[in-house]
Amino acid sequence: MQKRLFAGICTLLMLVHYAHAQITVKGRVLDAYTKEALVGASVQLVQNTTGTITGTDGSFTLKTEQKPSELLVSYLGYNTRQVPLQENFTLVSLTPSSNQLNQVIVSASRQAQARTEAPVAISTISSRVLQETKATTLDQVLNKVSGVYMVNLGNEQHTMAIRQPIGYKSLFLYLEDGIPIRTSGDFNHNALIEINMAALKNIEVIRGPASSLYGSEAIGGAVNFITQAPAPVPTAKVQVEGSNQGYRRTDFSVSNTFGKVGIFAGGYYAAQRDGIISHSDFDKLAFTLRADYRISDHSKLTTSGSLVDYQTDQTGGLDSTRFFRKEYSSLHTFTYRKVNALRLRSTLEHAWDASNQTQATLYFRNNSIAQNPFYAIGNVQGNARKAKGEINEDAFTSYGLIAQHRKSFSFLNASLIAGVSADYSPATYTARFIDIDRDENGLYTGYTSSDSLLTHYSVDLLNTAVYAQAEISPLERLKLVAALRYDRMDYTFDNYLPPSAFTGAPDEENGYRQFSPKLGLTYDFGKSQGIYANYSLGFSPPQITELYRGVKVPTLQPSDYKSYEVGGWWSFLQHKAYLDVSLYQMDGKDEIISVRLDDGSYQNQNAGRTRHRGIEYGLNYAPSEALSLRVSGTNARHWFLEYVERGADYSGNEMATAPRFIGNAEVTYRPAFLKGLRLGLEWQRVGKYYMDPVNSEYYGGYHLFNARLGYAFKGFEAWINAINLTDKLYATTVDKYSYGKSYRQGVPRTFNVGVGYQFIGKGG
Repeated sequence: MQKRLFAGICTLLMLVHYAHAQITVKGRVLDAYTKEALVGASVQLVQNTTGTITGTDGSFTLKTEQKPSELLVSYLGYNTRQVPLQENFTLVSLTPSSNQLNQVIVSASRQAQARTEAPVAISTISSRVLQETKATTLDQVLNKVSGVYMVNLGNEQHTMAIRQPIGYKSLFLYLEDGIPIRTSGDFNHNALIEINMAALKNIEVIRGPASSLYGSEAIGGAVNFITQAPAPVPTAKVQVEGSNQGYRRTDFSVSNTFGKVGIFAGGYYAAQRDGIISHSDFDKLAFTLRADYRISDHSKLTTSGSLVDYQTDQTGGLDSTRFFRKEYSSLHTFTYRKVNALRLRSTLEHAWDASNQTQATLYFRNNSIAQNPFYAIGNVQGNARKAKGEINEDAFTSYGLIAQHRKSFSFLNASLIAGVSADYSPATYTARFIDIDRDENGLYTGYTSSDSLLTHYSVDLLNTAVYAQAEISPLERLKLVAALRYDRMDYTFDNYLPPSAFTGAPDEENGYRQFSPKLGLTYDFGKSQGIYANYSLGFSPPQITELYRGVKVPTLQPSDYKSYEVGGWWSFLQHKAYLDVSLYQMDGKDEIISVRLDDGSYQNQNAGRTRHRGIEYGLNYAPSEALSLRVSGTNARHWFLEYVERGADYSGNEMATAPRFIGNAEVTYRPAFLKGLRLGLEWQRVGKYYMDPVNSEYYGGYHLFNARLGYAFKGFEAWINAINLTDKLYATTVDKYSYGKSYRQGVPRTFNVGVGYQFIGKGG
């Protein structure tokens, strides 16, 4: 009995000693800028091989017998950190990596994957770039991407050029969390006005057709704006800024997680007063509310809503005399644009097991654009004191569904994605004639409304689609991808005006059917080197305004584009440098072109055949933690293979407003002796291009320098950005018409100064 008692006491003492010897380490891993939880991050004790990965809220727990002093934390797409262990709870913040090879992307397949697994030209603008650039307009970050030139038309108005000339057509698809922000068939080149810049986590840019996954309009490229997820800890942020050119802006956000529910709310208010050109004020309020509900370890429900209320004065371009004399006076005194946009979406994600994942999204849009557009004003011949114009409104409501399932297979690392989508969007368009007065200097001083309707119709747009994408690896380093999407687009047009009206097209139904295939491969040579190739087809049906507005008999045909592309990526100098290159050729058929008529109005027509060929390249080099260099560029040619305009044959000519070179480079210095300080110098180059399809005259393009200085300390931040540092006179785009040239002036030297504060609660 005594022996048993003695043995029991010894066992108990050993258990007590073992329990006391066990040390528990707890913490959480977050994105350094958005404060989002990093799920699946690797956490390892430096002293031994004990490690774990973070959970759905970014938290981790480790048990060890030895008292540790440091943790090694890593996550794909982020810089690895070795951090000292805190006494009770260790909060680790990781910064996004500048090396594109380490990025996790979602836009190539609607599923998270490594960038090196996708046979497409895709770039990511990280949360770090967004936070440090302090962009007042999206072009200030998008133009850092090779092959992208977003044209600033003032007050967040814009147009785009990605593997296409600068233009205003439906050749680019804009998404928010993978959902198009506007319905197919009702494209607007100013669509990015509807983006809430203060709610962005990062941006992914696909260059080249993406119709096999996203459908129509994803031709030159697709830009996916990914919103911030709720933070697992209490956070709040506010910042204010202003410029010497009359710009003011306030950003705000709050976020936290309560049990299984995380909340993010954020937005900004921006205003412009007394800018460089008369009649150029604007106001914008953007707000996003997002809730993530973690139903279980396998299921999550994400619901978000975005609201944008925007109004701006409209100004047109300048003629040659006023541009070169810097006479930034507008001939317009009453033109405007108003945008009201509401988007709601709810996404349910469920992992049935390790091999099966399903996601389904329901979404709703309510959108209207009302305007008194400067570009619709035409002078009355024979009466120098009169002109004509219009007031119009384009509105639609959308009800949509996207559902997708992914199945992974054990053999040859294969997977299959299959999905369906449906978008029903009733739309209306109304335009009224106005009579405009001019003074002796040509200034448009006022207008008189009338009951005369130029356009009044409704269109029911229905876009249904099914798609599939298969991946397989017949060899260890080789991945093959095949995708196919079938789209059916139906327009039911109801004209409320008689055939004699400006828009006199009869009631009718128009339908477009399209198969969009894609074939691609990636091959990994190892040591962070690889190549890819793909063939894809993109398409764009005529937009409803192109097809019906000002038309008696609709005649436009859908455009389609065949794209051939090869590229690769190389990491070198001990992974301190990264280079990616893409070569492409895209052949367009029936590309829709806007023809400017002698009276200043436009007419749409199919262009026959076009060709777009170029090379895109990006280099990132970080010789040390303090210094980084980025260079991106594209050399391209865009020309007509077959095109006749008003009897003139332009076959073989270069397309107008198609820069042969676009480049952007930036050097950033973050000195180790003063943590939180950053200094950046950026160079933007737009090369020469023809102003008209006749190829009669070049615009020489421009060089632009921007400088940025910022300092962050214990949640506080201050910055000053100098845009157009040398005060260069330049135009963001130039067109030449029969009556002269039109220059859209770039901003003169502008200083943006701001301060901000971010509160972060306890991590435990």
